[in-house]
Amino acid sequence: TRDRRPGESETAYHFITDQEFQDRIDASGFLEWVDFLDYRQGTPVPDPPPGHDVVFEIDVYGAREIARRYQDPLLVFIDAPSPGEQQARLEGRGDPPEKVQARLAKAAEERSVAAEIGMITVINDDLDRTVSEVEALIATRRTHDSAW
Repeated sequence: TRDRRPGESETAYHFITDQEFQDRIDASGFLEWVDFLDYRQGTPVPDPPPGHDVVFEIDVYGAREIARRYQDPLLVFIDAPSPGEQQARLEGRGDPPEKVQARLAKAAEERSVAAEIGMITVINDDLDRTVSEVEALIATRRTHDSAW
């Protein structure tokens, strides 16, 4: 329900009104959802074709809900190399100082929750390496699951 950031792609997310969001909650249309800082975000219930993976870009609270609903999901926490680097990235995308500070505080909480629910942490210090590491985790999980 947040506003699109300057320069953010129209297809990055589905931006909807508060009322549309509430209507979707009432219709059980979210796999998970959360009030996050000053807006709401959620993940629509997926309907993938058989044999396909589903990758969610969600926060740790959504990951906790995934872990409750599905047996043995692969949960990966993508983290910035440091709080200082995260701050620079947030400022670089144009977030105002009060949002940056709120997000940094939330990030510390998220790291704790990620550890609590057993997420695998991948440090996003180089995009290509980070993507390769996540792809390797998925490939390993596929191999492990097919062995059963």
